[in-house]
Amino acid sequence: MFFGLTFEKLLIIGVIAVFLLGPERLPEYAAKFAQLIRSLRDMARGAKDRMRDEMGPEFDDVDWKKLDPRQYDPRRIIREALLDDSPEPEPVIKPPAAVPAGAAAVAAVPGAASSPFVTAGAVDRGRRLAAGEPVDPPPFDPEST
Repeated sequence: MFFGLTFEKLLIIGVIAVFLLGPERLPEYAAKFAQLIRSLRDMARGAKDRMRDEMGPEFDDVDWKKLDPRQYDPRRIIREALLDDSPEPEPVIKPPAAVPAGAAAVAAVPGAASSPFVTAGAVDRGRRLAAGEPVDPPPFDPEST
């Protein structure tokens, strides 16, 4: 069941309700309970009819079991996402051989050529500077300060 209610607990609640209501009011409350169940069933049926009207003929084609949250399996979702056909990756454009090494490193970074803040030194972080080699100034954005 739901909310941790088992059949035995519901039976105990029903017996307690019978004793609390008494034999005089029990038929009245049983009729009210039956009316509540009927109205809930009618609301569910009305919602289904409204969905069918709004969705049109596609409503009957929907696989409702597939949309059940109890069918959620993250492993299956990841497996399906990995097996989907993905678009071809964009080709990598290699810089010409005559370009200096620093410029080639900047050109190899996507979007670096259009950015005024990326320098060859920023791309070659792992490279050690030789003695006396000038250090590139850090990037500076006057609009951010």
